Amino acid sequence: HSGALFARNAYGREWANRIVFVQVSESVRTLTGNRTEFIGRNGSLANPAALQRMHLSGKTGAGLDPCAAIQTQIELADGQEREIVFVLGAANDTDQAQHFIQQYSGTAGARQALESVWEYWNHTLGAVYVETPDQALNVLANGWLLYQTLSCRLWGRSGFYQSGGAYGFRDQLQDTMALIHATPWLAREQLIRCAERQFLQGDVQHWWHPPNGQGVRTHFSDDYLWLPYATCRYVQATGDTGVLDEQVHFLEGRELNVEEEAYYDHPQRSTEVASLYEHCVRAIKNGLRFGEHQLPLIGCGDWNDGMNLIGRDGKGESVWLAWFLYQNLQQFAGLARSRNDEAFADICTKQADLLHDNIEANAWDGAWYRRAYFDDGTPLGSSYNDECQIDSISQSWAVISGGGDAMRARQAMMAVDKRLVRRDAQLIQLLDPPFDKSSLEPGYIKGYVPGVRENGGQYTHAAIWTTTAFAMLGDKERAWELFAMLNPINHGSEPQEIERYKVEPYVMCADIYGASPQTGRGGWTWYTGAAGWMYRLTVETLLGLQLEVDHLRIAPCIPDHWQSFIIHYRYRETVYHITIKRVGEKSTLVSRIVLDGSAVEDVIPLVNDRLEHYVEVELS
Repeated sequence: HSGALFARNAYGREWANRIVFVQVSESVRTLTGNRTEFIGRNGSLANPAALQRMHLSGKTGAGLDPCAAIQTQIELADGQEREIVFVLGAANDTDQAQHFIQQYSGTAGARQALESVWEYWNHTLGAVYVETPDQALNVLANGWLLYQTLSCRLWGRSGFYQSGGAYGFRDQLQDTMALIHATPWLAREQLIRCAERQFLQGDVQHWWHPPNGQGVRTHFSDDYLWLPYATCRYVQATGDTGVLDEQVHFLEGRELNVEEEAYYDHPQRSTEVASLYEHCVRAIKNGLRFGEHQLPLIGCGDWNDGMNLIGRDGKGESVWLAWFLYQNLQQFAGLARSRNDEAFADICTKQADLLHDNIEANAWDGAWYRRAYFDDGTPLGSSYNDECQIDSISQSWAVISGGGDAMRARQAMMAVDKRLVRRDAQLIQLLDPPFDKSSLEPGYIKGYVPGVRENGGQYTHAAIWTTTAFAMLGDKERAWELFAMLNPINHGSEPQEIERYKVEPYVMCADIYGASPQTGRGGWTWYTGAAGWMYRLTVETLLGLQLEVDHLRIAPCIPDHWQSFIIHYRYRETVYHITIKRVGEKSTLVSRIVLDGSAVEDVIPLVNDRLEHYVEVELS
């Protein structure tokens, strides 16, 4: 009676009984369930035959190439306006579908739904609103980066270039670290969700499909370490120590053989339950496995999935992973002490000290840090290599982790600037030279065209880490130069730039090609963790906004020509209008903070009194 077209797929494993529906608010409508009819013989979706027809046949059922198309005819007098509502939805059953149609098919219901969407996004994306002299920065920071992270990475988990829908263990944990200011509860939910995908031994599913949890168990060496890393980040920012006591089940499944890279399965939930804190402890203990150079084993890959053959015999080691593990150990030691777990805190501290010494002894190449060691001990990321002589992430994380020797880390970053920053092409390479014809067999990364994606192109995720490292070194001029390269808006300002870049200039892309004739062309967009890291680089590292439970710390790294900028910050339901201004030439250190007319010490105290507060921060 609603005139809707219902469809279901009885053969779908998870959703066999669910109903998909389309409906239009006009009482006169025709429809078809035949895709061939809609497109037309020798037709295309650019100009489907149905648009030339006054009505559709009404054919549905078995034997057709299925689609759902519904059409209505409209006649408008000069100056007349009409509102028409098309509804596309999914429901648990027919009754729920009818309910949705009744609720949303009229103009009033549709308008209310649309306004609710607007209200949600305005509130969510308005948690941090900045006004800076860089308009391109403002556009990204005040909407697009968080929107990309939430809508595509966390919820859709799919994009034009990767129609997946799976959760990646490391992927969404990194994404949610950018949501601390706007939607911290989503970060909390993700911590629990990921802990549920951890096996009893401490390793995890590399990715899995909800709702049932089919996925892959692998020898990836960094996945499980993102759980304690993101947990520390969440607790330090929000003060929510209660999350550490949340009780979470483990998974049970067949252990991987040493020579086995991965297997796909549907593991079962274990009867064993432990707190999130214990899940983190088990993850760290699982990571304390070292090779001949006393660096952590790389397994079938670390952050760079494409380096899946470096440790296929179980002996390869990762220098980047060593820095990442070092920071994990340092941070978690503090968390353990806050829970009076002195025994594990001491383990973390001692392991961190040992690891630090082993990195400096065995990973320094003379002008930068190496990337890895193959099973047979051959170094990668060394000046001795014909290809991949330098890889950016070993250098940037020497700074980000806080572990690198100060002189060496700065020297390594200067090597990154010299070898990997291509100002002529406005991109920052991941490594150089690309893999191509040498005897090195690092994995499927070598299957990419040299200069494309991870194989010597700009992998934006890592390029952001490079920029973050320069900012942390206090090299603000270089950090802002690289930030301008990273900002997609700057790749679409002129017609010739648009023609070269070719992808959306308002969201982050995962990579930019570095090989002729496609140099400067954007790779896949939307579905990339670069969005979350770009948000953190912008708001936290460059603009200096640091949430510490119920205080804000301001530590900006801004260009010399900026005299002031404003941050409107919402703490729960209370807004703070923060003006940061220079009172000394090129100054960046906070010298004075005034809150509602009264001076405060060091940080801005936050209270949720639902009033507006005004803050002045002076830099001198």
